[in-house]
Amino acid sequence: MSDNVRERIIGQISKNPILLYMKGSPDAPQCGFSKQAAQALIACAQKFAYVDILADPEVRADLPKYANFPTFPQLWLNGELIGGSDIIASLHEEGELLTMLTSATAAADRAQA
Repeated sequence: MSDNVRERIIGQISKNPILLYMKGSPDAPQCGFSKQAAQALIACAQKFAYVDILADPEVRADLPKYANFPTFPQLWLNGELIGGSDIIASLHEEGELLTMLTSATAAADRAQA
């Protein structure tokens, strides 16, 4: 992995308290797993950032190495990898996803204050 790609990934993760790496966009997901993950986040009504890995082949190739997590989508909260679509769906069904997203946003707001 080049230093440039690593720095770009670190920058994306550190600048966004809620970040979803996905195929496509929340409005136009390009795979069922990304669609499921984006819908769970949208249902929680929390602002989140996303990176379309199909539009950035370097991130698509190198993020699994950086994260030690082989698949997409990937949800990151305040710099911590939460997991992929199955984990996101499970957290959403259990009612924990909203709490985690709210906490991530509140922690980011406190850090900026």
